[in-house]
Amino acid sequence: MIRLSTLFIVAASCAAVAAQAPRPSAMPTLDEGLLARWPLDRDGRDVSGHERHAQPHGVEFAADRQAAAGASARFRGRDSYLEVPAALVPKFGTGDFSIALRVESPRATDDVPGDLLSRYDLERKRGFQLSLKSNAGVTFSQANHRHLQFGIDDDRSTEWSDCGRPGEALLAFALTAHDGALYAGTCEPGKAERGRVYRYAGGKRWIDCGAPDLANAVTALAVFDGRLYAGTGKYRVAGSALAESENLNLGGKVFRYEEGAKWTECGQLSGVEAVGGLVVFRGRLYASSLYKPAGFFRYEGDGRWFDCGVPDGKRVEALGVFDGFLYATSYDGGQVYRFDGERWTDCGRLGDNTQTYSFAVYRGKLFVGTWPSGRVFRFEELGRWTDVGRLGEELEVMGMLVHNGRLIAGTLPLAEVYEYDGEASWRRLTQLDTTPDVKYRRAWTMAEHAGRLYCSTLPSGHVYAFEAGKSAAWESEFPEGSHHVAAIKRGGTLTLYVDGREAARSTAFEAERFALDTDGPLLIGRGMNDDFRGRMSDVRLYGRALSEAEVRSLAKAEQPAK
Repeated sequence: MIRLSTLFIVAASCAAVAAQAPRPSAMPTLDEGLLARWPLDRDGRDVSGHERHAQPHGVEFAADRQAAAGASARFRGRDSYLEVPAALVPKFGTGDFSIALRVESPRATDDVPGDLLSRYDLERKRGFQLSLKSNAGVTFSQANHRHLQFGIDDDRSTEWSDCGRPGEALLAFALTAHDGALYAGTCEPGKAERGRVYRYAGGKRWIDCGAPDLANAVTALAVFDGRLYAGTGKYRVAGSALAESENLNLGGKVFRYEEGAKWTECGQLSGVEAVGGLVVFRGRLYASSLYKPAGFFRYEGDGRWFDCGVPDGKRVEALGVFDGFLYATSYDGGQVYRFDGERWTDCGRLGDNTQTYSFAVYRGKLFVGTWPSGRVFRFEELGRWTDVGRLGEELEVMGMLVHNGRLIAGTLPLAEVYEYDGEASWRRLTQLDTTPDVKYRRAWTMAEHAGRLYCSTLPSGHVYAFEAGKSAAWESEFPEGSHHVAAIKRGGTLTLYVDGREAARSTAFEAERFALDTDGPLLIGRGMNDDFRGRMSDVRLYGRALSEAEVRSLAKAEQPAK
């Protein structure tokens, strides 16, 4: 018979063992590490308990009687954002953090989508930003279209790397990122050669995706309705002070990519020998003519193109979209024009220039490159442009875009690349093409892909890449409707999630090299690109990296919890 005292001893011994045994760690709750939460249903108040309230500027909230769970704030795309004062913004240093929010961005729009959340110091090139990014009018192509990007920087950048030459390219006329890949449309001027499209395969390797047409160049690329489109043309190589092409076949057609090396013809632009720009505006695809006679057309489907007319008989070349209009550069007088869907308006001449070349949207303003002054101009209002400086001693500003908070532009005649430092100051980064014994070298066009900026060159035909800071990008067209987005910095990796699923991840980096704190405010709906247009709700900021399970949990909630 077991004595009662013996049972007490055994029980006490088991309790001691249990106390020493490791216990499973408790899962953090979605309130743990929460630094701020802005429901954006009625106002900009922070409901996390930390009182990091955001001051609204031009943001429309649901009326109090309508403000139930799921209500969202409407951002109108211009002077519409929320600001959290610098003194209230938490510090992250080099540590982990997470951003989570719900966003609705209209697909058929007449503006760039814009920035979702940012804290970035322009002078120090430090901070972070979460954006929906489009780069149109990058010379002639729509280089990026509605891509979700999450970037950080602390004035870090790489050297330029040679990514090789696609085929026998004299130049990559067009660059576009689509469905996680970078595509290049080339000019290959030999008698038996044709303009082709290549997909970048890393290193210096390019995969041949076929020649859509008989002409010597694929002059423009754009993504429309989730598909890749290419415009073709006979590029007049003598315009770059080189021997004229022996391929005499004209282009002026648009093709849709299918798979492998297969392309489907989508029609001939009437009277056009070379497509100029391609761009999507209000859910429709538009194209222009590179050479005379001037032409501007809208795709009606089934190979049909509607002639929309041109302003005062002038050519319209590079096509960009900004703040309610389609904008166009011109080779006939150094003007910029804008189109409202029916009519053209003259936006004025840029200095004493005779040609305008490319667009970029930077800090909520439209920037334009020119010839022969080699200057960039900022659009203020109809008929009024601000000269923001000349790029070295160059004559022409070609490809230009904003990469992770920095405005970058390429030039002629030395194929140099510059970074805008504000006011009228440009800093030279490098010369990309050093081909000897030629009159003109061009840093032709640009695109962002896999966290890097890519730039094509003439006459070497090589493509080069550069990285500012670190970023992750989901290179699929961001879908219409309401979606949950999470951006996570965990150690030396940035990860993007859409609707609870991982969408993109950066390459690895040393986290201790990126201190992200600045002296400026936190902005919701504003950043280094453009003010956001669409709806947003349940914006959360965490001082830790959320797990995948936590991201899925947030994404599953159909409406923000009260």
